[in-house]
Formats: sequence, structure tokens, C-alpha cells
Amino acid sequence: MAPLSSVRERPVPLNDDELLDAYSRAVIGAVDVVSPAVVGVEVGHSGGPAGQLSGTGSGFLFTPDGLIIPNSHVVHAAQAVGVRLPDGRESQADVIGDDPSTDLAVLRISGGPFPWISLGDSSAVRVGQVAIAVGNPYGFQHSVTTGVVSALGRSLRGRTGRLIDDVIQTDAALNPGNSGGPLVTTAGHVIGVNTAVIMPAQGLSFAIASNIVRFVASRLLRDGRIRRSYIGVAGERTPVPRRLAREHSLAVSSGIRVAGIEPSSPAAAAGVQSGDLIVSFEGVAVAGVDELHRLLDEERIGRPSRLVVLRAGELRQLTVVPRGDAGPAR
Repeated sequence: MAPLSSVRERPVPLNDDELLDAYSRAVIGAVDVVSPAVVGVEVGHSGGPAGQLSGTGSGFLFTPDGLIIPNSHVVHAAQAVGVRLPDGRESQADVIGDDPSTDLAVLRISGGPFPWISLGDSSAVRVGQVAIAVGNPYGFQHSVTTGVVSALGRSLRGRTGRLIDDVIQTDAALNPGNSGGPLVTTAGHVIGVNTAVIMPAQGLSFAIASNIVRFVASRLLRDGRIRRSYIGVAGERTPVPRRLAREHSLAVSSGIRVAGIEPSSPAAAAGVQSGDLIVSFEGVAVAGVDELHRLLDEERIGRPSRLVVLRAGELRQLTVVPRGDAGPAR
């Protein structure tokens, strides 16, 4: 009998599951959960060639009765919206609501029940965790890319000029057509809606956090739009002279220099003048237009509010009554 040391062990064949590492298994499991609910969105606009598409994107079913979240910039002002389901079926969709300021919309298709995925809790997301994007870049249906969460709490400028807050940055590769597709965890939980890439940079992709998506979707289902308030001023961030900041004990180093006032606007009625430097609104310091936009929410509509301005070196307190925003945020 040959000594044990000289016996050559025959390798045991591995099956496919054993050949897959943990990362691959996690991604495959998430894609299996998510893909049946990811749809292609095809739109046509007035003025385009008859019968031709003028835009495409992605979306996902978030209820079994046919409610879909896509990006606003894909469906905004579309004359017709079509949805292509993973099983090849096509359906016309109705736009339930649209919010360009957060680049989100809600569509509805008839029929069902449909495969769907629920919105997760984006507050539990951590930098470095795996992020999986599913969408239809350039019409290639159900393309999957993976990466990690690169940063949290980013802000991104929306089409209306307002900042979209609580944006998730990832390095998952996105391309045109990925817009509106879900960003998910390895458990298949939606943590964001893919919205933008920075071109020609690599590894800079952004998604609107799912907690923002949940709020916006609920308001769009209720009202068809997100109501915000406005006062009707145009301006830019301008430093506050140090002498005046010390003299008036101001908590900001900059404010909003008013460059223009809409006629018959709340600001005009309050007596705001061109050249005024807005430094606070309802007791909250405002260092720039973005800070003022965050304060001008639906709750401010019709409520008299204190607006403090620097005019000719003196502080003046004005009372402004914001109105509902009927158009782009301002």
C-alpha cells in the first residue's frame, strides 16, 4: 500500500452555486427580485415626427395596481407616454403627477396585478455599501450595473432652479435611458431613483433618495403636483459687509441681493426694493437663494412672514405673504 503522503487526491468538482462568490450571489438575488418590476418608458411630444419617439427612459412599478415612478424630465409635457413591461407587453400610461423640482413623476397603467417593488428607507444607507442600478440605457432593456454608495446628502440642481436635497452619489455606471430606474441594495430594497450623471466624468452618478421619493409620490397621488410657495424676487448670493454684520449682530456672512421683483408679487406688495439684501426669513438666516427656497414650502402659502433686509446700511423688517407657486420655483 502506498504511503498516504504519495496518494494524489482527486479534486472534487464544484457546482455553479459554489463557483459564485458571495458578491455575485447577492447581486443576482437582488436583480431577480427587482427586474420584473422595471419598465421602459417611451414618450412622444407635440411637434415631433408622427409616430416617432422623442424620448426614452426607465421606471419601476411600486404598487401592484400599476403605479410607476419615472423621472420628470422624461415624461414632462409629453403628448403620449408608453410603457414596455419586462414580459414584452406594451401599455399607454397616464401621467398622474409631475414634479420637475425633484425630477420625479407618477404614471399609471391599467391591468394587473403587476410585479412591484417597495421603497426602502434611505436613512439607513451607508457610504461604501453595494448599490445596484437597473434600467434601460440606450434601449438595452434590463441592463444591470453595480457600484458602491460614494456619498450621502448631496444636493443637485433641478430643472426649475431649486436644489434637490438628500441625493445619493454612487459610482454605478449610468447612461442615457437609465433615468428613472431604481437604485437598490443587495436585498432588493429601493434606496433611490437614478436621475443624473456628470459627463464626461466617470463614476459620478446620482439618485434621489427613496425617502424623498416616497413623500413626493404621495403628494403627486393626492394633488397631481407639489405645491410650494414663492415671493417673487430674483437675486444672487452677496457678502454682507463685516462692519454691518457686527453692527447688527447678523448670524450670516452673506445674503440675497435683490436684482429684480415681479410686478404684483408678494415681495412687491411687502415693499421689497431692488438692491435690498435679504438676510433672514421668519427668523431663519438665509445666506443665499437656496436657503430661501427650502423655507418656501407649502406651509408658508398665505401666511404672513417676517422678511428682514439690509437697506442703505439699516435693518428693515417687512411682512410678506407668500403665494402658491404655479410654475417654476423662484
